[in-house]
Amino acid sequence: MKAPTNPAAVSGTRDLRLDLFRGLALWFIFLDHVPDNILSWVTVRNYGFSDATEIFVYISGYTAVIAYSRMMARQGWVKAAARIYRRVWQLYVAHILLFVAFVALIAWFSINRNATALIEEMQLMGLGQDPYRALLEAALLKFRPVNLDVLPLYIVLLAAFPLALPAIMHWPRAVLAVSVALYAATCHFDWNLAGYPEGKFWFFNPMAWQVVFYTGAVMAVMAPRLTWMDRWRWPVSVAAFLFLCFAAFIALSWHYNSLERLIPEWVARQIYPIDKTNVDILRFLHFLAIAWFVRLAIPPQAAFLRWRVMEPLRRCGEHSLQIFCVGTFLALSAQIVDAQFDESLWAQFVVSLAGIAIMTAFAYAATWFKVETALKAAR
Repeated sequence: MKAPTNPAAVSGTRDLRLDLFRGLALWFIFLDHVPDNILSWVTVRNYGFSDATEIFVYISGYTAVIAYSRMMARQGWVKAAARIYRRVWQLYVAHILLFVAFVALIAWFSINRNATALIEEMQLMGLGQDPYRALLEAALLKFRPVNLDVLPLYIVLLAAFPLALPAIMHWPRAVLAVSVALYAATCHFDWNLAGYPEGKFWFFNPMAWQVVFYTGAVMAVMAPRLTWMDRWRWPVSVAAFLFLCFAAFIALSWHYNSLERLIPEWVARQIYPIDKTNVDILRFLHFLAIAWFVRLAIPPQAAFLRWRVMEPLRRCGEHSLQIFCVGTFLALSAQIVDAQFDESLWAQFVVSLAGIAIMTAFAYAATWFKVETALKAAR
């Protein structure tokens, strides 16, 4: 099956915004995963309903279309699907290796400190109670420690992507309509995938989060056509700005009681709970409002995207899988180190900055290996 020629499918121009903001999302995820981290105040989650997860999933959908539609146009659907499933396998192997490293670090700390609090906090009690069943469920992506939920979500979304890719290229609006309908049905009927132990479900519900992924995928196809929205730029911008202000006020009220007392009870009844598992509509709208202003403020060829100071972010975004795994492991390591110093401010600064430095070093190393491999292949 051959896809029709499409600007999103064959464009050879790399959108540096995608690398930059994916790298920024990876840094934010790392900072947010370190408990009670003072540096997490620089991330988006403290100033609104959405956080770096929406950024990461949206960009993943966007870049998936750019990468695989181009291959489908040149080599056909079968080759593109094979490459997607190769990527799915890489993600699965990365998740399993990260799971093993994660459990090993927690076990080492718990044994050396003669403390099981971290095991319980990371939701690994099932591993000690029934290890064989827990390992089986881990292989099936149903048993996951805290903070190891993003890769399984991405695995499920990408595994279904080959079936949707041709439709995205031919009928992007229809795909978006189906995605929104599935999201609405999932929220209404409370659908989710079963987890482990019994009674648990996936923290990131793929049937709900797919709407973020496919919104990104559809925008990759329709981006050149979005200029028609500019005729309503001012009313949309005003509405988006007011919503962002409202979201920031609500989010800050979670930290400051003086603000919480200003929220009318009827407003609280309408908006709570703001569910992350099923990507609450307020979270989704908050992310779309941010994306709207990013589109207006940062054109694809903005000069600052190529500044040397932005290069670490771009490098991390270019190697998202490796940097996500490194960042997740470093977040747990930072939590352990931080606990040894009673979560002091200087310890939080040190582990946070050191973690970002290590992630950046890994990204530059991955770039170097990629260039060397390409040079050897060209000889």
